[in-house]
Amino acid sequence: MGLGGIPCDDKHFLGMLGMHGTYEANMAISHCDLLIAIGARFDDRVTGKLEAFAPEAKVIHVDVDPSSISKNVYAHLPIVGDVKVVLGQMLEALKAAEAKPNAEALKVWWHQIEEWRAKKCLHFEQDMDSAIKPQYAIQQLYEKTGGDAIITTDVGQHQMWTAQYYGFKKPHRWMTSGGLGTMGYGLPAAIGAQIAMPDETVIDIAGEGSIQMNIQELGTAIQYKLPVKIAIINNGYLGMVRQWQEMFYESRYSHSYFDSLPDFVKLAEAYGGTGFRIEKPADVGGVIEEALSIRDRFVIMDFAVSREENVYPMVPAGAALNEMILA
Repeated sequence: MGLGGIPCDDKHFLGMLGMHGTYEANMAISHCDLLIAIGARFDDRVTGKLEAFAPEAKVIHVDVDPSSISKNVYAHLPIVGDVKVVLGQMLEALKAAEAKPNAEALKVWWHQIEEWRAKKCLHFEQDMDSAIKPQYAIQQLYEKTGGDAIITTDVGQHQMWTAQYYGFKKPHRWMTSGGLGTMGYGLPAAIGAQIAMPDETVIDIAGEGSIQMNIQELGTAIQYKLPVKIAIINNGYLGMVRQWQEMFYESRYSHSYFDSLPDFVKLAEAYGGTGFRIEKPADVGGVIEEALSIRDRFVIMDFAVSREENVYPMVPAGAALNEMILA
């Protein structure tokens, strides 16, 4: 769905790019003159329309797998090798050449980026008297953990919202199934992360569809006393399927609606864990704090979110990155 990120220097990060990337990140790719890709596959969810992807850019592509280079996007400078080694060599070469940035050009570039950022493409408003916005629930998870939890996700809208609204402060805190798109990945990944890092807070942000793919692993969590937290972003749909059906198939919903969901609170209790059902925005923060305080068993937080919220920005299939649909 576009989970790649664009670092620009040691102080700036433009965010994720691709089908659900930020406006500023996608526009920067579309207008840059040099693109350095580190271990990127350039799949269609990242590039959009191939012939319109970074049309003005020279591409330096670094990858340990030679078959990945120039497979989709032509590399003007292909470099095959271990990323750690190659980046070290690049830094040495820059130092030896006494290369310095063009301060004036960078000033102009950042001015342009700030104009794109002014779109505030991820802005949303939470009416405290209405249904919980999924963005708000995830933002609250970030605030209550200080951005320092290990986060796993399943696949779908909640995965994209997590990438957009959970502000990771440290590396190695994000585990997700990107290219494979594996529903059911999040809970087993969270269990593995909790075993490996027993003192860390581990949260699986899941959809109500994905969580059921491997929900029997709650038995593993309770058997080994793993205090993983499961935050279900529950809109009663296979959300990403529903979004595509709404946007591209005139809302002809087919096999994307759940009319037979379990009671996740009772299910958590049946396995020996703790469950919460959260239906009001005002209750979100308090429940998260209570869940985080429980350290001897798993917790399910079932967030009843607004049913037809969509993920934006969105690049339609076959469109260029600069042809985003904004909310």
